[in-house]
Amino acid sequence: MSTKPEHYDVIRKPVITEKATMVSESGAIVFEVDIAANKPQIKEAVETLFGVKVKAVNTTITKGKQKRFRGMLGRRKDVKKAYVTLEEGNTIDVTTGL
Repeated sequence: MSTKPEHYDVIRKPVITEKATMVSESGAIVFEVDIAANKPQIKEAVETLFGVKVKAVNTTITKGKQKRFRGMLGRRKDVKKAYVTLEEGNTIDVTTGL
């Protein structure tokens, strides 16, 4: 078996928030990605799945918060987001799905 993750394992889902919508006006798309994925893997996955050319990939890791559920302390998972900037003339419509 290959240790290289598949493209659908790298990109989990698009992030649709107010900030992500504002970033999309400048030609960037925000995806939630696998915590272990690196920038070249994310770039390859986006180019293969959506058929677009990627200009740059910026990533950020948001640490999970501690929350209380039914009196017990729990912790949300850590989330890695990728801000993918596309080349001029390329677009992705994340509202329709993959």
